[in-house]
Amino acid sequence: MDRNFRERLHQFVALAMKEDVGEGDHTTLSTVSVSQSGEAKLLVKEAGVLAGVEVGLEIIQQIDPAMQIEQLCNDGDLVSVGDIVLYMRGKIHSILKIERLLLNVMQRMSGIATRTREYVELLRGTATQVLDTRKTTPGIRFLEKEAVRIGGGANHRFGLYDMILIKDNHVDYAGGIAAALDSAFAYRTAKGLSIPIEIEVRNEQELKEVLNSSERVDRVMLDNFTPEDTRKAVDMIAGRLITESSGGITFDTIRSYALAGVDFVSVGALTHSVKSLDLSLKAKLI
Repeated sequence: MDRNFRERLHQFVALAMKEDVGEGDHTTLSTVSVSQSGEAKLLVKEAGVLAGVEVGLEIIQQIDPAMQIEQLCNDGDLVSVGDIVLYMRGKIHSILKIERLLLNVMQRMSGIATRTREYVELLRGTATQVLDTRKTTPGIRFLEKEAVRIGGGANHRFGLYDMILIKDNHVDYAGGIAAALDSAFAYRTAKGLSIPIEIEVRNEQELKEVLNSSERVDRVMLDNFTPEDTRKAVDMIAGRLITESSGGITFDTIRSYALAGVDFVSVGALTHSVKSLDLSLKAKLI
């Protein structure tokens, strides 16, 4: 976990606690002595790929540094119903503050990692990697993209600032492929940026225009191409650019795109429509 990620996480936890606890957890304050200690176990209730363990440990320590933790599972582990991820021992008030945030984060991340692993398995034996997108939950993109990585996928750009990605609307507003690429290349040069330039193409003619300016671009996105057209496009590109397929690619069709020879396939469904993995926190007195 690098410094930037940890800083984002700490900011997120602070906001989450403000949102959830507010002026105080009146239920716990009214029913449990502030001095009382307890134990809780994080229990797996559904098979899948576990993600968010390291994040969860940071969450626990940020909320209560005195909490004792016994970790039994790691990020990326295949888990089964009944597995115990970790034990917590400490103040019951802290355990109950931690509970919902810990579960929300780890369930969401584990669901994404599980789905990503399923896509990765479909690509086994090919050189193609599955990519995430910006179709993420605002505020927790960094967690969702980390879950994709844990599941075996690759991260695309994080935001609008770390890549120039010229999509169809940019092309149309700019006046065409050549104009968009010329402007983007000039902008990157003038700003002294080292970020890559990628451009989306919708058909073979647009791809030919990109190839005529291939020295100005690093990567081409083949948008809504069929697998057959993708294979033809890959042959035309002949290794000059990194290739990515995108648009309407499903669990049932992704392997056909990989077999067509693209370097990456981007799948928004990794993050925008994933079911969380079922986990629960079970408590007991000590």
